[in-house]
Amino acid sequence: MTITILHNPACGTSRNTLALIRNSGEEPVIVEYLKTPPTHAGLAALVAAIGLPVRDVLRRKEALYAKLELDEPEWSDDQLIDIVIEHPILLERPIVVTPLGTRLCRPSEAVLDILPSPQVGAFAKEDGQAVIDAQGRRIAAA
Repeated sequence: MTITILHNPACGTSRNTLALIRNSGEEPVIVEYLKTPPTHAGLAALVAAIGLPVRDVLRRKEALYAKLELDEPEWSDDQLIDIVIEHPILLERPIVVTPLGTRLCRPSEAVLDILPSPQVGAFAKEDGQAVIDAQGRRIAAA
């Protein structure tokens, strides 16, 4: 089975998501999208598979988002996708594709809903927040 993650190694959420995938015993295909952006058709397909509007997969907190005035309603989905291809830093991350679905994994534990294999042991995020117990079960959020 193939799992793919559009990953930014500088992003803590992306690193946590990758670690959760690996904690299920899987080694995903890692696409560092800043180095290898998706094609227009590939990004359009990802957005469709996620089931969110294009604007919901844009990094609104990125300074370039404001600079390009991407909140303006005149931008079509195709134009927004073209802008993301040109400036991949604008793509929200991480995006994970598994046989069970495609998900924008914010927060990182959203990946648990689409992983085909269970977690194999305890897991805590980089900030120390426990997510999975020693038996591989998800810990309820406080």
